[in-house]
Amino acid sequence: MNNGHAQRAVDAAYAAFSALDEGSNADYIPVLAQADPRLFGIVVVTADGRVHAAGDVETEVSIQSISKVFTMAQVIQEQGPESVERRIGVDATGARFNSIMVVEAVRAMIGPGAPEINPLVNPGAIATTSMVLGASADEAWSRILGFHSAAAGRQLCALADVYRSESDTNQRNQAIGALMHAYGYIKHNWQQAVDLYTRQCSIGVNARDLGIMAATLAFGGRNPVTDTQVIDASKVPGVLAVMATAGLYDDSGKWLYRTGLPAKSGVSGGILAVSPGRFGIAAISPPLDSAGNSVRAQHAIADISNVLGGNPYVPADTPLRCS
Repeated sequence: MNNGHAQRAVDAAYAAFSALDEGSNADYIPVLAQADPRLFGIVVVTADGRVHAAGDVETEVSIQSISKVFTMAQVIQEQGPESVERRIGVDATGARFNSIMVVEAVRAMIGPGAPEINPLVNPGAIATTSMVLGASADEAWSRILGFHSAAAGRQLCALADVYRSESDTNQRNQAIGALMHAYGYIKHNWQQAVDLYTRQCSIGVNARDLGIMAATLAFGGRNPVTDTQVIDASKVPGVLAVMATAGLYDDSGKWLYRTGLPAKSGVSGGILAVSPGRFGIAAISPPLDSAGNSVRAQHAIADISNVLGGNPYVPADTPLRCS
């Protein structure tokens, strides 16, 4: 890919959407409501490790649900693709990301513990976190943070204010954790699983971090900036498949229909997306639409991907649509 072309696409998207005034900050986690709604940064990372950026790409937000992708990838790396598929499942639920009813529906229709959920909704994500190896909570947390840091190419840490705010308001996730334990998805210590999940969602990242994390998935699990093999190349396709089917909450199908890109969003305003073998891309902007996805980030990523030919379903010789 021509690096000048990539930078021009990023600059053009920033100019086009930086003044867009749609959506609102998440407020069900109190600290997220305080984020500056004007924050907007975009990053594209190419195979040579070059970072093409526009806007504020240094200010940190909490990673939130984007962390689900990398904890899933970590469990797949440590225990194999079948570990997640057999314990939790890889099917889109068709329900809200924090639905309790979907767990009950699976139990009623198939039986308790049936692998018919996925790691990108809260019940499946909390269960996935419970599967991370470690003799203690501290060891498991060290492994989670280490994996995320390797994908980002720098040492990350949890944001204490976000962790406190989430811990004080996560009664629904605690209920989900207890239910997942009762039905056999979590084998032991659901309280630890919920706490580790809350901590991983509070990891601080900026747009540059998310762009590099996306690129790590785009280039066969190898971080193109640090040249570190974070996850085996053979295990990446499964991760991308779950992202494609369940990455943008209720609008996952609409997003895939429009862009073809496996992606994951978080309610702090971040979205990362993957064009396999082409580039990783990410944007942060806190105002969200009704489905919980950043408005500016969706526009910017879709626009840039269109310009750069990122949709993996489009034949390489198809003329690009003007934008």
